[in-house]
Amino acid sequence: MHPPASSPAVARTEPLLVPPVGLPGTLQLPARPEAVVVFAHGSGSSRLSPRNRQVAAALHHAGLATLLFDLLTEEEAADRRNVFDIGLLARRLEAAVECVAAHEATAGLPVGLFGASTGAAAALVAAAGRPASVGAVVSRGGRPDLAGEGHLARVAAPTLLIVGGEDREVLRLNEWARSWMSCPTELAIVPGATHLFEEPGALEQVARLAAGWFLRWLAPEPSHVAA
Repeated sequence: MHPPASSPAVARTEPLLVPPVGLPGTLQLPARPEAVVVFAHGSGSSRLSPRNRQVAAALHHAGLATLLFDLLTEEEAADRRNVFDIGLLARRLEAAVECVAAHEATAGLPVGLFGASTGAAAALVAAAGRPASVGAVVSRGGRPDLAGEGHLARVAAPTLLIVGGEDREVLRLNEWARSWMSCPTELAIVPGATHLFEEPGALEQVARLAAGWFLRWLAPEPSHVAA
């Protein structure tokens, strides 16, 4: 498979291996990034998730760098227990946060996390474990409830929960998770959208909401001009 294609908003694309097990990832940067967003894909997906890549492209136009990477090796992903091991996924995400903090192109930039499905739970656990390193979180059709009450209560990073209006069970679980959180939170409902936001315009709305949230909390005085 091929890495994400560059858009006109991307000035630089490079492969990364996220330690400690060398998970493959792709770092994409606009010319003057305001911040960097690390993506956590959902169960059964990978760094090549077309939905996450579409959201990442919108973030590039907003002046944000992105890192999409695999949370598991191929061998690990073959064991379904790993796919739902939120603690393991969160540790991998924390390693990716450390990776972008040490990388010469992104060192010193504010860091946000974008999680989908189970990746949203991993993002919140990672944010709870790295309060000084994670500045904002966005969940797309996520399962934040899987993070557990203890981790949810410790999240300090402002968190946006995006749910499809027709994804009723996930909406209920997001409302429950939000009730445990004391950080700034918003629940954004995309009318008419189902779990995968496959309806016309639904994913574009997710991307706009995510870009706005990250700019609000990671780059409150952006110097870029959004395309």
